[in-house]
Amino acid sequence: MTKKIEAIIREEKLNDVKDALREIGIVGMNVFEIRGHGRQGGITLTGRTGTYQVDLLPKVQLNIVLSDHNVEKTVETIRRAAMTGQEGDGIIFIYPVEDVIRIRTGERGREALMYEGDIDTRRPG
Repeated sequence: MTKKIEAIIREEKLNDVKDALREIGIVGMNVFEIRGHGRQGGITLTGRTGTYQVDLLPKVQLNIVLSDHNVEKTVETIRRAAMTGQEGDGIIFIYPVEDVIRIRTGERGREALMYEGDIDTRRPG
């Protein structure tokens, strides 16, 4: 029924990714400032006092919950907008979501995820 996309991207790519997601109709998301590293283990910086290792780099985490049928389009949109071609571009995780409940209205499932003008309410064409 629904999935959660968790994308960890470079800070400087956030606006590109948000704009690209808005274009396809993704209107709801959460964004967190985080620190971490992947395979590269961080970076080595050189300054006047020598070199040092920075192993926890600033990143941004986006969380999006959406219908199964929108996952691939959304993932590809994030991947294209976030890619620089360099190490540290990020990673995307996809998780199953058991249920969604909108607190204000009590709506559950797909209805709780829908927003006016979102990817599920747009007409193709």
